[in-house]
Amino acid sequence: RRVLFRSSTVGVLTEAVTGRRWDSLETRRQVTQRVFTLKSAGFEPGDRALIHFGNRLEFFAELLAIWSLGGCAIPVDARLTAFEVERLVETARARFNLVDDKTSPATLQAVSGSIVLNTMESQATHAALPPATTSGAFPRLDDDALILFTSGSTGNPKGVVHTHRSLVARWVTLRHSLGLDRYRRTLCVLPTHFGHGLICNCLFPWLSGCEMVIAPPFQPDLIMHLGKLIDRHEISFMSSVPSVWNLALKVAAPPEKGSLERVHVGSAPLSENNWKHIMDWTGTGEVFNAYGITETGSWVAGTTGGPVVPESGLIGEPWGAVIQVREATDPDDGLEPGRLCAIGESGMVWLQTPALMKGYFERPDLTRAAISGGWFMTGDIGLMDDRGRLFLKGRERDEIN
Repeated sequence: RRVLFRSSTVGVLTEAVTGRRWDSLETRRQVTQRVFTLKSAGFEPGDRALIHFGNRLEFFAELLAIWSLGGCAIPVDARLTAFEVERLVETARARFNLVDDKTSPATLQAVSGSIVLNTMESQATHAALPPATTSGAFPRLDDDALILFTSGSTGNPKGVVHTHRSLVARWVTLRHSLGLDRYRRTLCVLPTHFGHGLICNCLFPWLSGCEMVIAPPFQPDLIMHLGKLIDRHEISFMSSVPSVWNLALKVAAPPEKGSLERVHVGSAPLSENNWKHIMDWTGTGEVFNAYGITETGSWVAGTTGGPVVPESGLIGEPWGAVIQVREATDPDDGLEPGRLCAIGESGMVWLQTPALMKGYFERPDLTRAAISGGWFMTGDIGLMDDRGRLFLKGRERDEIN
């Protein structure tokens, strides 16, 4: 089955720093240019392409072009060392590497054995192409859409594979659980090479027709002026991580226009104290502690359903998922969910969702160690309260990456 995907229905895309802006018609033209470039270079359905840049307009055009041709995109952290890029290229075995004018010489050297396309050069070469549709047989629901890799700095890179089916399932469940009104003008200050920033903060609202304002990730000088940035673009929603707020709360003046209606905080524990300070700074009570895992398409639960009193560890209700807390079992017995824990009893957090990943790229052993009967073992320790809300208490194990 084919995905209902049309680049003409995406929202406006704006770069926060440069002010560059694409409406849906310009996005459609940009995608068409890249489809032409990729096809001219021999791109075929099922091909994988690493995108070595992010957080700019061209990233999203490349992503939609790859999908329009039945390919799989692999976003890459542009800060990786040459060694890490070489390991990633070796593991992913992608025929194509897409770069831009800021890609480092070390990265270009690391990918020199593949087909390398510069997004800025292709844009200039085919700027005269008229807008045209890119509709066809692709993308298809069960084709691979995204592979999101860990950096591999301390071990072999591990790739989470999402199909179009799992991604669409995440976006549909979020629309059902959260609506779209609050997300009509979204700001992303997160990297586009991992699930929180890409799948949920960007693609969820943007592919639903909302405006996306994209900014360079984790830049202290930008965070210092976060309030002014929110006011300038009349942002109604933003998502971020506690480390960004640790800086913003110290150095940035809060927004003054009152446009900000909802905030998500995720990817790391949110303390009760920080939660309250974020509410005060943003001027909204809708500060959600969002729980997300790359393997489940990121946001899978959060604090919704009315006024929330911040508590350390509070996550909230599931968003398009079933959450169970089960007793830990002996790992030597294989991956099996243990006894269902009672209310208030700590145990291992298991998730079941239609947005679950296809598996780890070419690692069936890792997939079997994480998924049992359609249930994903998160590695988090938590409990459910008498209101059906999830609280996290810690991790089963820690990894240094």
